Amino acid sequence: MAVHTDSSGKTLADYPRPSVAVDTAVLTVTDGTLCVLLVDDARDRSRRLPGTFLHAGEVLADAVRRSLADKGGLTGLAPTQLHVFDALDRDDRGWVLSVAHLVAVPADRLGEATLAPVTDVGPLAFDHRAILELAVARLQADYRERPDPWGLLAAGPFTLLELERLHRAVDPSRPDHKDTFRRLMEPQLLDTGELEQGTVGKPARLFTRKRGQR
Repeated sequence: MAVHTDSSGKTLADYPRPSVAVDTAVLTVTDGTLCVLLVDDARDRSRRLPGTFLHAGEVLADAVRRSLADKGGLTGLAPTQLHVFDALDRDDRGWVLSVAHLVAVPADRLGEATLAPVTDVGPLAFDHRAILELAVARLQADYRERPDPWGLLAAGPFTLLELERLHRAVDPSRPDHKDTFRRLMEPQLLDTGELEQGTVGKPARLFTRKRGQR
């Protein structure tokens, strides 16, 4: 294999290189509250987002999947890449870049994982609070115009009220205009033609998301 050099005769191996990590904000809604999955840092038992270092011969997506499986027992997910955090002092172990990711899943997929409300996480290791803040902002943007794009509602049909409550849990600052929410979301849903059962008063219509939505 040919060794390539630059104009000064140096190869890539002659330049200092940072370690590359991946860290993922795993978000969910439970009991009407937006929460994040946290793990214990092995060094000092502080809390942090699940993450790992990139291995040789591994792409970022593989590292994310490995870290979520190893530290959260989560498989079959498709995280979204958010941002590269590269402050020189972000990790006291050395020069480490972190490629931050976001994934949102229904709470019942998280089992006995440690969850904390995003507004009450307490101190986090490294710059993981900044990663979390960016992930929450991205999730709220995703939920601004589209009905449950990450599929946080339990499987099966739902009412417009259940959908609205979910969206308000994701973004409590959302304006409380029920008619506006209905007009925005209903054209993007499929009416099942069925009604909610076992309720008092007029039963609500049941909807599903259109196939392929995200």
